[in-house]
Amino acid sequence: MDTDAIGDSVNKFKAIRMDNDEFADEDVDSDDDFDDSDDEELEPITFGFLEKPKNSFTLSRQFFPSKAGGLPAWLDPLNIPSGKSSVCDFCGDPLQFVLQVYAPVVEKESTFHRMLFVFMCPSMTCLLRDQHEQWKRNPEKLSRSVKVFRCQLPRINPFYSSECPKYDGSDKPIGSGAALCDWCGTWKGDKLCSSCKQVRYCSEKHQTLSWRAGHKIACQQIKVSSPLSGPNKNGTTSLESCKVGNKSTWPEFEIIEDQSEYNVDKSEDNTLANSLILRNRSDDTMNSLMDSFQGDDDKKSWAHFQERIAKAPEQVLRYYRNSNSKPIWPILSGRPSKDDIPKCIYCGGSMCCEFQILPQLLYYFGVENEVNSLDWASIVVYACEASCEASLPYKHEYAWVQLYSPSACPIPQ
Repeated sequence: MDTDAIGDSVNKFKAIRMDNDEFADEDVDSDDDFDDSDDEELEPITFGFLEKPKNSFTLSRQFFPSKAGGLPAWLDPLNIPSGKSSVCDFCGDPLQFVLQVYAPVVEKESTFHRMLFVFMCPSMTCLLRDQHEQWKRNPEKLSRSVKVFRCQLPRINPFYSSECPKYDGSDKPIGSGAALCDWCGTWKGDKLCSSCKQVRYCSEKHQTLSWRAGHKIACQQIKVSSPLSGPNKNGTTSLESCKVGNKSTWPEFEIIEDQSEYNVDKSEDNTLANSLILRNRSDDTMNSLMDSFQGDDDKKSWAHFQERIAKAPEQVLRYYRNSNSKPIWPILSGRPSKDDIPKCIYCGGSMCCEFQILPQLLYYFGVENEVNSLDWASIVVYACEASCEASLPYKHEYAWVQLYSPSACPIPQ
């Protein structure tokens, strides 16, 4: 297979890099994220939309999916993050999977497969504390409730065939993955139920939740039905066969492109009628949001953000890597400067804007519009520009969180 064919077939992030000039220049703004000069080359970006998968098996890890909600399809299924990497640094609870983006860098052999994963604590209290922490420049240890991991593999690796998936039912991953938590199905199940010694957990909290949700009874049944059996001898299990007890994961979607969703020929009335801008809020909270902004600059930025999003109202993700385009910020307050974005903690090199998660995602996740509900204006993910090859299978990248009214947000104690 020649290099071009490999690049075309491997790049399965299914949101199109727009060729339409009306979309290509919309992200280059005189008020960009770092206040740089605005005489940049106009380049298209990628828009990500959500769709329920027609066949759930296509979201399995051997198909390298871009997806949101549900459970992560770990690229390296064996050496997944663990310990403090998997929990919120404020409350200590295991983080919940948000989305993953398949974004190979075909110029390098080591990044033939490349995936970025985003996790966050579903507590708004923790997110408020997270936002306060991110303003600390170069701290010894930055506490976060939003974490990003980058994983990359060469074409020849222990987990997948070197050939492209056929999607005919014959595609299978190579080997098994780490034993996962039977409650969340996300993190390593390093803790065994001390009674039945069959069910695995990633944390004491998930063990407690599972016990209360029914394992207290099931545990006795397991002991009676298989008293001599023990945990899997090799400590691993198929990621695909993990039984998940938790029912509070966010709904699962595939990230795709759908040109019909952002056809610029749509009438203005139809575009507005179908808009999911900022979770389609039509209540007094949404109508009064602009009035709560301090100063005309925030109001102008908000109006400009709405105008841009209205061109493709159901987008949930904007992919920027290899583009001179910049993130669009709903408000001016809370935008980062160059100094606010740290250097890569592994190679010391610069980090570039990889993609932006829009608040429309919360609408699809069914997050209620309540006082303490999870909410954000934008989450922008920055990754090592060189996509460096540090020895860790999953490398920490950086997320900048912008809330609607950062100056008005109380800092939880």
